[in-house]
Amino acid sequence: MINKIFPFLLWFKDYNKEQLSADVIAGITVAMVLIPQSMAYAQLAGLPAYYGLYAAFLPPMVASLFGSSRQLATGPVAVVSLMSAASLEPLATAGTSQFIAYSIIMALTVGCFQLFLGVFKLGLVVNLLSHPVVNGFTNAAAIVIASSQFSKLFGVYVDKAPHHYQTIINVIRSALHYTHLPTLGMGILAIAIMVILKRINPKIPNVLAAVAVTVLISWLTGFNNDKFIGLENIKDPEIVKTIRQFNQDIFKIKNLSEQRAVLNNELKACKNEETEQNIHFASEKQLGIEYELALTQARIDKTKEAAHIKREALRLVHFSISQNPGSPPVFYTESTLPDGRKTNGDKWRIKISNQALDLKNLKMIGAGAVVGDIPKGLKIGIPKAPEGISYFSAFLQLLPFAIIISLLGFMEAIAIAKSMAAKTGQKLDPNQELIGQGLANIIGSFGQSYAVSGSFSRSAVNLQANAVTGVSSVITSIMVALTLLFFTPLLYHLPQAVLAAVIMMAVIGLVNTSGFVHAWKAKRSEGIISFISFVCTLYFAPHLEEGIMVGVLLTFGLFIYKHLRPRVALLSRSRDESLRDAVRAGLRECDHIAVVRFDGSLIFTNATFLEDKVLEYIAEKPDLMHVLIASSGINDIDASGEDAISILIDTVRGSGREISFCGLKEEVIAVMERTHLINKLGKENIYSDTRAALESIYKQIHSRGNCRDCPLKNYMPREIR
Repeated sequence: MINKIFPFLLWFKDYNKEQLSADVIAGITVAMVLIPQSMAYAQLAGLPAYYGLYAAFLPPMVASLFGSSRQLATGPVAVVSLMSAASLEPLATAGTSQFIAYSIIMALTVGCFQLFLGVFKLGLVVNLLSHPVVNGFTNAAAIVIASSQFSKLFGVYVDKAPHHYQTIINVIRSALHYTHLPTLGMGILAIAIMVILKRINPKIPNVLAAVAVTVLISWLTGFNNDKFIGLENIKDPEIVKTIRQFNQDIFKIKNLSEQRAVLNNELKACKNEETEQNIHFASEKQLGIEYELALTQARIDKTKEAAHIKREALRLVHFSISQNPGSPPVFYTESTLPDGRKTNGDKWRIKISNQALDLKNLKMIGAGAVVGDIPKGLKIGIPKAPEGISYFSAFLQLLPFAIIISLLGFMEAIAIAKSMAAKTGQKLDPNQELIGQGLANIIGSFGQSYAVSGSFSRSAVNLQANAVTGVSSVITSIMVALTLLFFTPLLYHLPQAVLAAVIMMAVIGLVNTSGFVHAWKAKRSEGIISFISFVCTLYFAPHLEEGIMVGVLLTFGLFIYKHLRPRVALLSRSRDESLRDAVRAGLRECDHIAVVRFDGSLIFTNATFLEDKVLEYIAEKPDLMHVLIASSGINDIDASGEDAISILIDTVRGSGREISFCGLKEEVIAVMERTHLINKLGKENIYSDTRAALESIYKQIHSRGNCRDCPLKNYMPREIR
């Protein structure tokens, strides 16, 4: 029992110095990959890069301590990061304190749901996501993730459009005119280093090498050359006016959003009051609040559009700098630069986001973007609820998205764990792994972590580095903690384009086109569902949950359809002496005996389907004298199914024919005995298998030689009939 609660105690059975040495080396190796990857994935999740380090601190250690896999490397991953960002986008602006709070609460919610599933041994719920749906979703997500990094790779800035493909079109348009070549060069260099080193030796930490080289180049060349100025240093009246108007729009949006929150609370209170008074229709007060709410939302949308237009216009403006010795720099646009005034030829842009600009401290970008300052130290504390929202309200808001992220994250983790277990011979417990992943997210949220899962690439590195136990993940967490405590200044000059390159290289492994082909070959309907999931995920991006829900609904629709119309086949003797589907195998059918095989549970969804098919065969064969139901495929029967058999017996016998069953399972016979249906059918009409049944039926039907060549006795292809 103690080993079940604390599975890590099993690590130390026969543990020795050699194994400890292997785990330490593996842990350090994984940390070299995890540190830059986690920072890249944090930005994919809409968070500052250093939040990736927070997510890489506690979760790897906790997941290994309480999970069942000894080599699974847990931490920030691409798909979960993107899903987290997409889920929170309607609730808060990426990068803001509100968004960060939601991200951490999301991790807590995901962890609680995973822990619930694990404790109550509900790991099988992950089967709700079929492989074809996950394959389609993952391939689309890989494309979305990779393409979402184009703006950082080209050094351009655009607002997000309603659909991801629209954003990419805007990025490409902007890149055609405003690509920052040094930024693009840094990204290409990082990709080249990772590709070349991986081909030379996969064990070389290529990600760390790319980061180290580009950070050094960035530092030596002054790749990042930002300046902070006051608004008075911009010498273009129109630009100054636009900046002031942009700030006014942002403040107006904030005020209107606060009004909307107040109105929402008033509406909720009004509805509760009317419910208590048993008022079942909207009152005049409620209608008035709803009208004000709609009007406020319309004003917010209009102001957001106005702010968007100004923001895009400001992003397209390029400034030249002119500075006299001992005086602050002055920024001119091309149209306002005085004649004879010299500049150094550099082009500058205003750093602008969804937040109001600090007019006394405007950030001017003169070169490539870097990670910048990373706060030192570990952030440990109780997760804060988003401003103005209770924990419970935030939990309810996030739960639907958390369920999807939980299932996707666990599917990824358990697939990796199973793959490694096949190589190591380790026994896995999916429910224990759910507990480990759940606790990793819960405890991680107290260290400012966002939602995490098992990583394909880092788990492979862990296994290749000969990790023996989860001690390797503990070492990885310690290395991340040391980085946060002492080495964050070294990451200041890390180019954003390099983080984009790291993400793009990481998600290449998620692309699996053979999965579509495999699903199509296995079953065309599932191949189609996989492709539809792929297309829908791409179309609905960044709202990826909508794409995967389409796939899930299609899968359930197909599942229900199969249960409504299970396979019913008329059997004949094949070349190998077995009974096969006469239509599929191209065999003749007996005119006097119909052997009907029913594949599936006989339940309320399909109870009448068997009767309909038997009546169809009777109508097609006027000389039919006996119907034998081959029942080996009937695994279960409910009251509706039992009633359907009773009606079928009456119908067949009422037409002057006989009916019997063979191969009935004990569970089905037990139901028939309890309802006395077995007495109605007659025990003499129940046979153990088709051979015994046909021997008995032959004597009744063919005793007078009325069928010399019976397709149930001899192999008779349809074409020689």
